[in-house]
Amino acid sequence: MTWQQANRAYLMAALDLVKGRVLLAAGHTADLAALEAAVDAAGARLASPAALQQLCHTFRLSPFERNLLLLCAAADLDSDFIALFAALQGGAERAFATFGLALALLPNAHWTAILPDGALRHWHFVDVAANESITRAALRMDERILHHLAGAIYLDERLAGLLRPVDAAAALTPSQQRLAGEIGGMLAAADACVPVVALAGADGATAAAIAAQVCATLGLSLYRLRHADLPASAAERARFARLWEREALLRGAALLVELEEGAIPGAVHALLDDTAWPIFVTSRLPVTSAARRPLVRYAVDTPDAGEQCARWEQALAARGISLNGFVPRLAAHFNLPGAAIDAATAVALSQPATDGAIDPGAVEQRLWDACRAQARPRLEDVAQRVVTAAGWDDLVLPRPQLETLHEIAAHVRRRHIVYTQWGFAERSPRGLGTSVVFAGASGTGKTLAAEILANELRLDLYRIDLSAVVSKYIGETEKNLRRVFDAAEVGGAILLFDEADALFGKRSEVKDSHDRYANIEVSYLLQQMESYRGLAILTTNMLGAFDNAFLRRIRFVVQFPAPTPAERAAIWARIFPAATPTAGLDLRTLARLNVTGGNIRNIALNAAFLAADAGEPVGMAHLLRAATVEYAKLERPLTAAETRDWGQP
Repeated sequence: MTWQQANRAYLMAALDLVKGRVLLAAGHTADLAALEAAVDAAGARLASPAALQQLCHTFRLSPFERNLLLLCAAADLDSDFIALFAALQGGAERAFATFGLALALLPNAHWTAILPDGALRHWHFVDVAANESITRAALRMDERILHHLAGAIYLDERLAGLLRPVDAAAALTPSQQRLAGEIGGMLAAADACVPVVALAGADGATAAAIAAQVCATLGLSLYRLRHADLPASAAERARFARLWEREALLRGAALLVELEEGAIPGAVHALLDDTAWPIFVTSRLPVTSAARRPLVRYAVDTPDAGEQCARWEQALAARGISLNGFVPRLAAHFNLPGAAIDAATAVALSQPATDGAIDPGAVEQRLWDACRAQARPRLEDVAQRVVTAAGWDDLVLPRPQLETLHEIAAHVRRRHIVYTQWGFAERSPRGLGTSVVFAGASGTGKTLAAEILANELRLDLYRIDLSAVVSKYIGETEKNLRRVFDAAEVGGAILLFDEADALFGKRSEVKDSHDRYANIEVSYLLQQMESYRGLAILTTNMLGAFDNAFLRRIRFVVQFPAPTPAERAAIWARIFPAATPTAGLDLRTLARLNVTGGNIRNIALNAAFLAADAGEPVGMAHLLRAATVEYAKLERPLTAAETRDWGQP
């Protein structure tokens, strides 16, 4: 006999005993001793306690509460009770269980069984119909409890729309397994006041996997709840909390609440205070709480480079691939959790090899691009991805600036050798990021240089407008910056902080609290840039806004000067794509226009539209009209020196 069969037999035997008491009250005969013996015999056939026994033990129901619960379930489980209830209460319209009937029929009756804070109503086992006296009101058993007594295991439908199961299938690294063991030991040793476990880290999936592993060792299942999905009203939240804790006790389950920020909202505080069962909270930022329950905080870090390398090797070896020397580069440039490494490997190797042969170079390129793709969803929530196509030939700068840009690329490309293999990271963990300032007027090539670096390094480029990040509210700017760097850390993307003057322009001597917080924001940004493992670029046209103390923390400063006539001629020589038809262009004349590369591009593009509309190749006349429009936008007149001999080759 299975447990399900034995459980049902026990439930029906217990119900028959209640029926015997009802039959006696209705004037019929019943052998209560035999019925009690049948209950004992059914219990003896159970390999583990019946659902009714477990429920009574877990929720500490008295014998009278147990029998009252069975009386409420009687009409649903045995149709004979309908007629018996009607006969005892004066008619078919009262064919239901009542508390008055229970007081008259069941032994060891006590009034506290029906109180609102009694177990039956506190845990929503029984509902009392309104508009009747407490003894005459219909008692209805909660459907979830009815199915539980019958041995059916499922999540309460009132919770199912809000909660999602979390399994422990995700493989954890050794350090993450140690963290899960530490948390599990702490919870196992906790007394009656179980603390809330706060897991802070950029990778919410890994935090959930650690929580699931903890629960698995404790014999619990785990369910996930987004804090934004909590009911809005206090009454609904209280009911949710009660139903959840009831479910947790019935099933042996814990709850994981996903926070958007580190501070626990008031609605979640209420949930924490209304339940005593294990609860985990996860957040990208360190968690703070004002709840009455104690809070224990743990940091969930991405696996270190060694663990990431081991995971890469394992994922590749499972597909029969070994890439000599390439895996450390992946681990150095991309900070991926284990699940993301597995996903990137699956995507990169989903394409069949040509003629059955594996091309290591092609595999490396696909792995690199798959890693970039893993980071994009989170970054695109906080920054704008710049699609890059420019190369070194598109950039016209003096030789010293070009050499510095190549050095920047070398610092990013070879970071794994210098920091990891040569031991610089072990000696000092500070200043491992490549922080750069591009200074110059608008249109001098700062963004173009960032695009070229991104293409050269095969990394994504994300533009962050600092004027949008800076907030007038104290602490919000740092929070916004933290969100950007956390999201970027996974993919090692190049971060381009445009309009840095929005923040650094506020740097000043401390005269009031606003000045002090402005300086804190600047220091926080530079601190994040120094610790960021990728390349972070600030652009400014006010280098004087940076004081020497801050510039010392910047690794490279590249000045983008206004182009000389020779450089402007070089820009004009390469501004039109090869497919663009041109006729009679005079580069020396065009180079007289005293504008930056950005203005030159605008003039060339506008001239191309004028020529296309006229059905002609781009000529000097079109460029003159376009230049006039561009100068008007700049609120500058075209001088005679700039337009002398215009249009004559």
